[in-house]
Amino acid sequence: MNELEMPRELMLAWWSVMGLFVGSFLNVAIHRLPQEGMTVSRPRRSVCPSCDRSLTWRENVPLLSWLVQLGKCKGCGWRIPWRYPTVELLTACLWLAAALATPPGDWALLAVRVLVLSGLVVATFVDFAIFEIPDEVSIGGMILAPLLSLAVPSLHADTVLALRFSEGGASVDRGGALVGCLAGMLVGGGILMLIGWIGKRIYGRDAMGFGDVKLLCGAGGFIGPGGVVVALVVASLVASVAGVGNILRFLAISRSRTRQRRSRRSFGRSLESARIAGRYVPFGPYLALGIGIALLYWNHVEGWF
Repeated sequence: MNELEMPRELMLAWWSVMGLFVGSFLNVAIHRLPQEGMTVSRPRRSVCPSCDRSLTWRENVPLLSWLVQLGKCKGCGWRIPWRYPTVELLTACLWLAAALATPPGDWALLAVRVLVLSGLVVATFVDFAIFEIPDEVSIGGMILAPLLSLAVPSLHADTVLALRFSEGGASVDRGGALVGCLAGMLVGGGILMLIGWIGKRIYGRDAMGFGDVKLLCGAGGFIGPGGVVVALVVASLVASVAGVGNILRFLAISRSRTRQRRSRRSFGRSLESARIAGRYVPFGPYLALGIGIALLYWNHVEGWF
């Protein structure tokens, strides 16, 4: 059966399953990109990070292999981190969300959206692991955004600037989409560079990682300047809540250790230590959340604002 002839329920299931398999590939990228001397294609076969044994296809079936093996390597018994099934399930859910949010029949737009969402998953988990965003995602997005905007103008169908620079102004053409893309990249990179410059002037230290700048610059090419603003607002709000939670977590740990050691350390000193330790929260994952929301649900978010 051709995909175009599928009932909608079957089509949604198909995209979910495809997302599950792509999530397995994303796990490879998340593990290898931070490793020196490794790439997504080298080594060619997946291996156990603990015993370096090459995995068979039966051990690479997304989610199912992890369940059958009870979350352990068949060779050495190494406990497979929860990240692996989490990434696979998350990617499947994101691909399903993209299929639900995209107008039926617009396969090109859906393909671009799932590509962007998959890149955001890689950026999120690598940033959580090593506080860096891979250039393969951020710079790759900066290169692909103009090309895909020209190929799929509907990507900027709701970008006001793209409509204004399109002939007739009724729908977005390739020229208008390119203008919306470049404006989004300029705003995305520029606004974070400005925030970083102001933060450094005020606090005397880097307030914004350049990886975040590159990520939002590349993403701006897909979501336009308005989407960049929405993504940044969402990211800032969620990151602030996460930051406060992180400080409270470190404060609870500090006070617990103080009680165990029967130390006389004051609450104020514990709070200061927790504030310093808790402020180191990677911003990339929260940017990725905001970008994903702007990419799929721009009309809903615009209504909220």
